[in-house]
Amino acid sequence: MSILKDAKEAILKIKTENPNGTILVAIDGKSGSGKSTLAARLHEELGGNIFHMDDFFLRPQQRTEARLAEVGGNVDYERFGKILWEVRRGETVIYRAFNCKKQIIGNGIIIGPQKLNIIEGAYSMHPFFGRVYDLKIALDIEKEEQRRRILQRNGEKMLKRFEEEWIPKENAYLEKFKIYERSHLVFHTDKNEEGVSI
Repeated sequence: MSILKDAKEAILKIKTENPNGTILVAIDGKSGSGKSTLAARLHEELGGNIFHMDDFFLRPQQRTEARLAEVGGNVDYERFGKILWEVRRGETVIYRAFNCKKQIIGNGIIIGPQKLNIIEGAYSMHPFFGRVYDLKIALDIEKEEQRRRILQRNGEKMLKRFEEEWIPKENAYLEKFKIYERSHLVFHTDKNEEGVSI
């Protein structure tokens, strides 16, 4: 099975059925499952825009006790929701991405309209966004392989933070909102080193 091939075929089918419309594809799932990799490879093959949910991580002042206790509240879904519907309407969008390392909002980014728009990252299928997507792809991964990849990618210190903070929040979101059950395509990426086989 080629995840890239199957995902690409699904997008091309939508393009054929809707030759003139804007297409929105969400890639959600667990940390380390290959969301960014799949988005990048689809972009290489099909072009279009990519939006990263990491750019909409909560700013420090937004991380209240109530917000962090909210399932799916670990991302600024209100801010991204406005942008997402602008993309849906085929408009040029302007936004400022959150810089996770510096913990600040960066300079404005201008992204022009494209037929294909890929939204990748945890919380990309948050129910707050409504029925905005043409294709929903969810990636799954076993716990031990997830741990190995995060350790390799982010190091031991960050792995601890993933395990204690981010992964439990993601898992609660995936379960509560039935992300896998509500996706058009679900891929298990454990067996491939990169998470996505071509």
